[in-house]
Amino acid sequence: MHFSQPTVLSPRQLLQLLREHVALWLLPAVVIAAAVCVYALLHESTWEASQALIVRNDAFSATKEPGKFSYPEEMKTVQETILEVVRSRGVLTAALAEVGPPAGCKKPEAWPTDEDVAEARKNVKLVPPKGAEFGKTEVFYLNVRTEDRARSVALNEALFKQLRARFMQLRDAKAESMTEELTKTVRLAKADLDEATSALAATEHRLGSDLAELRSMQEMASSDSALRRSGEEIRAQLRENATTEKVNRELLAVVIEAQSDPSRLAAAPSQLLKSHGSLRRLKDGLIDAQLRTAALLGTMSADHPKVRAARVTEEEIDRNLYKELAVVRRGIEIELRLCTERRLLLDDQLAKTNRRLQNLADVRAEYANQAASTKNRGVLLERAEGNLAEARAARASAKATSLISRIDSPDAGIRPVEPGRITIALCGVAGGLLAGFGLVFLTVPVGVATSSSSTLLVAVGSSGRVASRFPEANGSTNRSIGVRDAGGHFTVKRALQTLAN
Repeated sequence: MHFSQPTVLSPRQLLQLLREHVALWLLPAVVIAAAVCVYALLHESTWEASQALIVRNDAFSATKEPGKFSYPEEMKTVQETILEVVRSRGVLTAALAEVGPPAGCKKPEAWPTDEDVAEARKNVKLVPPKGAEFGKTEVFYLNVRTEDRARSVALNEALFKQLRARFMQLRDAKAESMTEELTKTVRLAKADLDEATSALAATEHRLGSDLAELRSMQEMASSDSALRRSGEEIRAQLRENATTEKVNRELLAVVIEAQSDPSRLAAAPSQLLKSHGSLRRLKDGLIDAQLRTAALLGTMSADHPKVRAARVTEEEIDRNLYKELAVVRRGIEIELRLCTERRLLLDDQLAKTNRRLQNLADVRAEYANQAASTKNRGVLLERAEGNLAEARAARASAKATSLISRIDSPDAGIRPVEPGRITIALCGVAGGLLAGFGLVFLTVPVGVATSSSSTLLVAVGSSGRVASRFPEANGSTNRSIGVRDAGGHFTVKRALQTLAN
């Protein structure tokens, strides 16, 4: 059994095949080449003008360096906004109207039409530098494609001019909207602050002199305060006064007993004698007189003049002591009355202090809430006023400066961005030839013998079917591969089956 081997055509056989089927490959080659040449003649070169731009942030933005973006997403947002602005209908229409219609425009009076704007939108691009993306660098390029080099440069300049103006208007409108909103916010914040301040002022007016005490209680972390310390001092004074009053009552009882029996004065407490020096001296003098009388009676009779003189001295001291006890009694009674009055005064002061503390305790929570509300509303008002100042600054800068600046003037280069007419024509001729040759190889049957001595024969049978016939080799049978249908026409499907076989 013999198997067919793949056919390898020599250059001579290939040329012979192309000569025999000139019409098959020449016709599509000529048609395609002619069509491409016509397109090359009618086609106009496309020029692209590119302009490098740079964008910055607002100078008053909350960044360490004025004009720098806080994070890449913010820069990307601005650049994407610029992209939408430059591709907007208003910017494109204004730029096209400024440049004017091209030389071959059929209706210059209707320039620019919707089709012109749509076509211009396709040819306008805003791209980052090569190898970068939006948000990574502040530099980007404005590219404009037209069929004329000078027109592409002029349209690029007009687009940049309109872009800068429109972006400034957009910033101004945004800042104006923010200003109006923040103005209302500031107005409402002021009204809320005035309301809270009025309520706080009414509470402070009701407190009166206790306002300072309440503020100190609010500011201090502990519950101790001057008023509370004052209450503790009053209680301490009351305890001291109660002790003094009790001591004076005891001393008064001793003095009353001493008036009835002077001998009991010897058992008088030392505090009584310390507080009344004259009484102590009389007591000591009485004791000395009694000792002297006793000493004289030990050596003399009771009628002796010295003994009598000693008794007279003792009696005189006793009378003076009685008088002094009366004076001491009146002094102690006065001290008791003063202690009573002082106790009543301290009780009244303590009651007033307690009432003040109770009043402060009642209004402390309300006052704390009012003070916190007033403080918070003041912070909100301050923040709103700061935002309003920034919005006004943004509006002023939007009218005065632009965030977009160009690095250089537009440049269209020295060559168009698409192939020239000659290149297109040569490519058309080459493509036509390749299409013709491919059609020949797909539709013309080619056979190869299984032996090395086989020769290529192409014949048309009596039925009109083209076949490749191979001579016999080593007892092999003839094989034919058909590429025509029953009607004798060439078919691509049969040609592909032939190649597959």
